[in-house]
Amino acid sequence: MFHPRRTLRALLLPLAAGLALTALPARTAHAASTLTNGGFETGGAGAATPAGWSEYGDTGASFTESGGHGGSYRLSHWAATAYKVETYQYLSGLANGSYKLTAWVRSGGGQKSAYLALKNCGGAEQRTDLPVSAGGWLRIVVPVVVTGNQCTISVNSDANAGNWINVDDLTFTPGTSGTSVKGADISSLAKSEAKGGVYRNGSGTAGDALAILKSSGMNYARLKVWVNPADGYNDKARVLAVAKRVKAQGMKLLVDFHYSDVWADPGRQDKPAAWAGHSYGQLRTDVYNHTYDVLNALKAQGTTADMVQVGNEINGGMLWNEGSTSDWTRLAGLLNSGYDAVKAVNSATTVALHLAKGGDLDGTRWWFDNARSHGVKFDAIGLSYYGYWHGTLADFQTTLDDAATRYGKPVFVAETAYPFRLDSEDAHQNIIDTGDELVAGYPANVAGQTRWMNDVASIVEAVPGGRGLGVFYWEATWTAVDGNGWDPTDAASGNAWENQALFGYDDRALSSTSWFRHR
Repeated sequence: MFHPRRTLRALLLPLAAGLALTALPARTAHAASTLTNGGFETGGAGAATPAGWSEYGDTGASFTESGGHGGSYRLSHWAATAYKVETYQYLSGLANGSYKLTAWVRSGGGQKSAYLALKNCGGAEQRTDLPVSAGGWLRIVVPVVVTGNQCTISVNSDANAGNWINVDDLTFTPGTSGTSVKGADISSLAKSEAKGGVYRNGSGTAGDALAILKSSGMNYARLKVWVNPADGYNDKARVLAVAKRVKAQGMKLLVDFHYSDVWADPGRQDKPAAWAGHSYGQLRTDVYNHTYDVLNALKAQGTTADMVQVGNEINGGMLWNEGSTSDWTRLAGLLNSGYDAVKAVNSATTVALHLAKGGDLDGTRWWFDNARSHGVKFDAIGLSYYGYWHGTLADFQTTLDDAATRYGKPVFVAETAYPFRLDSEDAHQNIIDTGDELVAGYPANVAGQTRWMNDVASIVEAVPGGRGLGVFYWEATWTAVDGNGWDPTDAASGNAWENQALFGYDDRALSSTSWFRHR
């Protein structure tokens, strides 16, 4: 693992850190309306106080060194003992309006806090935490509205001994950022409730799970549709019923068509039993009719879908074997049948195509290059990104940014999750249940789950051109309830995911639901 250390002044750092807070330097202000030395190139390595910047706190822990993101040098925070330091720059004479700070960052993690902030700008301070990324650089943004013609740009660490961050290539420009989708898949909810599942708010009061999640900031619900599932859940009738509840909460609705009677994913795309033996031409009609039927029924009851996925994690295509990626012409025909049905019901509904493996740049390019060359129609790109399976956060950011730019479409995380504990509540082994499966820097506790979700959302927020729509959590309400296991054909099957729900083993909403309030 990369371990940045100061070379020229390493021996002085423990002394500087130890003296910290006994003689704090006066805060100085650089009266400029543009950011100075945002790349930390002026002064080179070893600058104790980078040109244009000021420091506060354990100032010996803030310095420049070799190994920049764009240029030769970077800002680093590090000390051999615990430290608390701020590196900041005061801007004045700004025209009032919306601004956005952009920076490239790395962090070894472990700090009490490590973040970029915009403060004293006339309104509430805005912060973005540094994700844990010991190797690849990540781009994060912080938006603010300046109302007092001034603003302070701040890099903060409250760290334990040996913790480090790198920051480089900061820019402060007119613009804004944010995400419009703070969503969750709640496909398990209706069956859970029917089998006795209870949901409580953080205080322990039982209530409607949707209302509890809405109060935390959730604004978009995702519901999967199976054609004729063995347990009778996640079919058209059940989706219609839950959709009424979603819309009653003022949330938007994403309908996720699996085109199967069971789970569809990169390893399994089984045709529904009712469509078995159908010709390719009939399958195109099946896709159209099924899609139209569900969506038109939703529209008729006043709960029109806002977004639709034509297929679920279709890296290998769908409706195998006819819709496999081994025959792109046929797959394109099936996908376009779904697209046309969505638009026939409501032209304003966004049609998304959804792949797994959100950190796989080459695979994502291969898939969408083929889709584009075969005339597949779509409005948005959804990627599943599970950090314990799909590469680093840097891999994810690279893939997400590339998809948005290369295809000129908005992008979102269709699925992500993180465990808040490792043990099981039921007798079924959890999919993620050992420490060596976790992402470095993100422990299996509520704080780790919270940080994961906020950091993933920060990466989506930073997608160039404002094309990052947001994030859906999977699967917020799938708690351990007898009879609500993973297999719709087996009532005794257990839940391998309850340690990644957003409700704890006491049925209370976890404080990690605060991620829904991410910008």
